Amino acid sequence: MKIAVVGGGSTYTPELVDGVARIGLPVTELALIDPAADRLGVVGAFAARIFAHRGHPGRVTWTSDPVAGLSDADAVLIQLRVGGQAARTSDETFPLECGCVGQETTGAGGLAKALRTVPVVLDVADQARRLAKPGAWIVNFTNPVGIMTRVLLDAGHRAVGLCNVAIGLQRRIAAHYSVDPDGVRLDHVGLNHLTWERAVHVDGVDVLPGMLDEKLDVEFPTEVIRAQRAIPSYYLRYFYHHDEEVAKERGAQTRGQAVAEIERELLAMYADTTLVTKPELLAKRGGAFYSEAALGLLQSLHGVPGFHSVNVRNRGTLPFLPDDAVVEVTAPVTADGPAPEPRGWLEPSQRGLISHVSAYEELAVEAAVHGGRDRVYHALLAHPLVGQHDLAEGLTDRLLAANRAHLPWIDR
Repeated sequence: MKIAVVGGGSTYTPELVDGVARIGLPVTELALIDPAADRLGVVGAFAARIFAHRGHPGRVTWTSDPVAGLSDADAVLIQLRVGGQAARTSDETFPLECGCVGQETTGAGGLAKALRTVPVVLDVADQARRLAKPGAWIVNFTNPVGIMTRVLLDAGHRAVGLCNVAIGLQRRIAAHYSVDPDGVRLDHVGLNHLTWERAVHVDGVDVLPGMLDEKLDVEFPTEVIRAQRAIPSYYLRYFYHHDEEVAKERGAQTRGQAVAEIERELLAMYADTTLVTKPELLAKRGGAFYSEAALGLLQSLHGVPGFHSVNVRNRGTLPFLPDDAVVEVTAPVTADGPAPEPRGWLEPSQRGLISHVSAYEELAVEAAVHGGRDRVYHALLAHPLVGQHDLAEGLTDRLLAANRAHLPWIDR
C-alpha cells in the first residue's frame, strides 16, 4: 500500500510515521508531499530514520512535486495548513476586536481558515483523482474538517473526514477503566468540533449514567453535563462559555504562537541525525492519537471492518438535517466506506445548536467555493457565535483585511 500525505512537512507527521511503523500497516511507501522543501527535508529524513529504527520494511519518500507523491497512491491523507501558524494566530486574534472568540475551527476565525483552505484542498483532491489509483480514498484531517469534507464530497471525491477528539476521549476512558481501547465504544454524535457522547460502552455496558454521577475531568460545570445527559466536546466551551473564553484570550499568547515556538524546537530536534524516535515534546504539538485514528480508519477502508468516528454525509443519520449535510458520528466502516445508522432523537438544545451550525457550514461552503463579500457576510451572520448584523459586518471587513493575500478570488 502506498499512502500519500499532503502536508507531510508538518511537525506532527512523525506521529503518523511512528504509528505506521509501530502498528505494522502493510505500507510499501509513505510519500510525504509539501511545498516547503527545507522543512520537508528535515521531517522526511527523520521519518525515514523512524522507519529504519522500527525495522519497518517500507520506505519513506518526500517530495515537493505532487505528481510524484500522489501517483499510484492507494490512499491520500490531507493535513495541510494554508498560511501556517501566522495565519492561525490571525484567526485567533482579529475576532477579539469585535468581542467574539478567536479560534481556527469555529466562528470568524474558522471561516477565515475555511476560505483560505477550500481552494487548495480541492486542487489537491483533483490531482489525486487523476494520479492516485482508481478508488483511492481521501482522508481529510484538515480543519475545519466538516466544511472540508463537505466540499470534497460535493465535488464527487471518495472522501471521509477525520478528527482526533473522539479517539482522545476513548483512550482516556479506557485508561480510567483499565481496559483495552478496543473495548470502549462511544455514541459520538454531532458535527465536527460540535459533538456529544450520548453513551459510553465499556465491554458492551453503557457506563455513562454512572459517569454522570461522578466529577468528570472535563471543562464544563457538572450541571451542564447532567442537564444534557451527555459529555460535550471540549470545543463546546466556545459556545457554553463564550464570554469567559474571550476574556481569557485577550492579551494572552495564542495557541498559534505557542505551537510556532514548539515547532521551532521540534524541527531543531528532527535535524539531529541521531534522533530515531519521536520526542516527548511532540505530545504538546497537538494531534494526540492522530496516527491511531488515521491508520485504524485506513485499515477498515481497506478491508478490516471496524467502528470509527468520522465525518460523512448525513443521509438521514440526523433526521432534522438535510441529507447533504456532513455530520460527525461513530459508524461501522468497511471497504465500501462508513455506514452510519440513524441516531433518532436528540436533546432539543443539541438539535438546535447542530442545526444552527450546520446551516452556517452550508453558507461557508458557498462563500469558499463561489467567493463574494456578501457570501462571507451571510455565513458570519448565520453563525451562532456572531449572529448580529453589526458584528457580521465588522468581522467580514476584518477577515478580508487579514487574509487578503490568501483570498485574491474573494471579490469575484
